Amino acid sequence: MITTIDPTQIPQPELHNYLLTAVAPRPICFASTIDKDGNVNLSPFSFFNVFSSNPPIMIFSPARSGRDNSLKHSHQNVKEVPEVVINIVNYPMVEQMSLASTAYDKGVNEFVKAGFKQVESEKVKPPRVGEAPVAFECSVTEVIELAETPGAGNLVFAKVELIHINESYLTEGKLDTKKLDLVGRMGGSWYTRSSGDSLFEIPKPIRNKGVGVDALPEAVRNSEVLSGNNLGRLGNVEELPDTKEILRIKEVTEVKTLFKNFSGNKTDLRLKVHELAKHWLENGNVSDSLALLMTVN
Repeated sequence: MITTIDPTQIPQPELHNYLLTAVAPRPICFASTIDKDGNVNLSPFSFFNVFSSNPPIMIFSPARSGRDNSLKHSHQNVKEVPEVVINIVNYPMVEQMSLASTAYDKGVNEFVKAGFKQVESEKVKPPRVGEAPVAFECSVTEVIELAETPGAGNLVFAKVELIHINESYLTEGKLDTKKLDLVGRMGGSWYTRSSGDSLFEIPKPIRNKGVGVDALPEAVRNSEVLSGNNLGRLGNVEELPDTKEILRIKEVTEVKTLFKNFSGNKTDLRLKVHELAKHWLENGNVSDSLALLMTVN
């Protein structure tokens, strides 16, 4: 059963909740800005991402308040001084970051309120967060104000001018995802932590074309055991196993035992073969898994 919603027919706070809960996790832009009088502001925004590497452009959106339609201090600041430092947030600093999201009065320095180390930038006026694993000094090239209604976004285009990286998060000169321990914004008061079992790798189908799920045997595509993720991984192989590979898999002791024990029941044999193939697949043995699946077609 599906609930269908017309966004023009529900209150803005309700729409806001649906959007932010469904479109998640979102990276966090911890933006430090400064106004024309030199007052520093530090505030997090989860309407944020990187959109280009050449030129290096990030965009974040300090939206209008859904309660009183007021503008964020960060938005006002980048209009006065078109510069920003985008500090990346990881788990060791997430509670302090959340504290900095408090709607303090203009002129209050959230670096001080949240207990962050304020570090002078090299190319821009706003300071950076000393605790951040990565900080991007940026010039603001454009601000697009989407509307003047409560909840309306204001897109801030930030061109990266300088990058600061805490070397403890590097492995062989590259940023290490496991070490970074980044956090992402979910709906309501929820966050997610990018570490441990929540991290997983998927081979990218960039340089080589996979055969596609449609090229897999019908019995594999319609398997009651294999998941959509399993089929996606199998469809990423460059070619289907040949007869030689299928015969080799049949000689594996574990496979020979299955064929012996279920020789009189093709349905149960296929089920057991698919279960074993799924186990192999989820342990990274993709080619042998596909060859095994093709032993019972």
